[in-house]
Amino acid sequence: MQVWKDYQEKNKDRFLDELKDLLRIPSISANSANKEDMRKCAEAVKQRLLEAGAGKAEVMETAGHPVVYGEKIIDPSKPTVLVYGHYDVQPPDPLNLWTSGPFEPVVKDGKLYARGSADDKGQVYMHVKALEIMNKTNSQPTNIKFLIEGEEEVGSPNLEKFVADHKDLLKCDVILISDSAMISLDTPSMDIGMRGLAYIQVEVTGPSRDLHSGVYGGAVANPITMLARMIASCHDENNHITIPGFYDDVINVSDDERKMLGQAPYNENEYKADLGVQSLWGEKGFSTNERTGIRPTLELNGIWGGYIQEGAKTVLPSKAYAKISARLVPNQSSEKITAMMLEHFKKIAPEGVTVKAENLHGGEPYMTPIGSKGYQAASQAYETTFGKKPIPVRGGGSIPICTILERELGVKIVFMGFGLDSDNLHSPNEKFDLANFYKGIETIPYFHQFYAQQ
Repeated sequence: MQVWKDYQEKNKDRFLDELKDLLRIPSISANSANKEDMRKCAEAVKQRLLEAGAGKAEVMETAGHPVVYGEKIIDPSKPTVLVYGHYDVQPPDPLNLWTSGPFEPVVKDGKLYARGSADDKGQVYMHVKALEIMNKTNSQPTNIKFLIEGEEEVGSPNLEKFVADHKDLLKCDVILISDSAMISLDTPSMDIGMRGLAYIQVEVTGPSRDLHSGVYGGAVANPITMLARMIASCHDENNHITIPGFYDDVINVSDDERKMLGQAPYNENEYKADLGVQSLWGEKGFSTNERTGIRPTLELNGIWGGYIQEGAKTVLPSKAYAKISARLVPNQSSEKITAMMLEHFKKIAPEGVTVKAENLHGGEPYMTPIGSKGYQAASQAYETTFGKKPIPVRGGGSIPICTILERELGVKIVFMGFGLDSDNLHSPNEKFDLANFYKGIETIPYFHQFYAQQ
């Protein structure tokens, strides 16, 4: 509708300025020092919802960081869309690799740089501004509810109870999420699934204290060495995961679906150049896109121990640690895989060290049917604003709350991501292309229009 486009064009600079204000708030859910920043950001999101035309918006408590709920109900007989997103962000470390302050948003070459710009404040804000556009032009075709949480980046530990306790409040016909990526503005795509997650921490202990490496080196098992051996043993020569039973529940993707997913454009040289690597690595027998979408993985997310400060200290450490995660595909259970991982690392502990392993958090894989009303409405919306149908793809990341939302509310989820894989999510210099931000705001109202017409 031209009236939507005209309103956006007239107000787009203000939209960007408002987003920058949200990005300046260091809402880092993983860091207890940012507890007040979390609440400040929740209050800011609430205020923006009210300004956009929500008839109701409130900050609601959980056992952790609060949830922001908002709604604009126009007619109880019309369909209701629940928008899910999160206002918390990843820690910005390492700070020295940022070219500008992570909480000092800067626009360079048409891209907005800041922590949370794409994940997920920028994408959540597309929906807030889409609400404003429809509200201010008296053209909102559906009821809209917002569930914006503050703990997605730490596994959403308190959202399951919140959703279970507020089923009536959150009652809806479809759930809409923008917390993912698309191929490009030239080649729009929609995620039809997300991988699950199992995340553990391993602690390896050798001697009772740090030792002089000259006096004791060669006589006592070094925990860092032992941990490195354990981790290296988790993949074979074909980069296949060696944990017994890991693949037992994996559903192999059909040749037809692999062919469909293969429609996504891919240039290996460009891919390597963007990442700054000379060669790629992964499970034998699968393409790069398949390795990051339809296959499970095991990754080392962090490792430390001994002396890591400036200069030299010849120490044989008492302990070594690692954070290890597995991305899961449909039919795999995060609880089952977590138990496997914990047991495996204890079982393969070499002589001379003891191993303690603990669960950090996890979530289940999720698939959305292409034939659903929500997917079809979203596909029509993309086709309207992009001029072509989106390609269905599998997302490599995880949104742990998806299976919980579907189970508790009994409705399907549609993913409408407008970020890019190159947006440096969870990395220094996270960015969100302004063209994608504005295209998202332009496209979302059409989803509501087409969904209401079905």
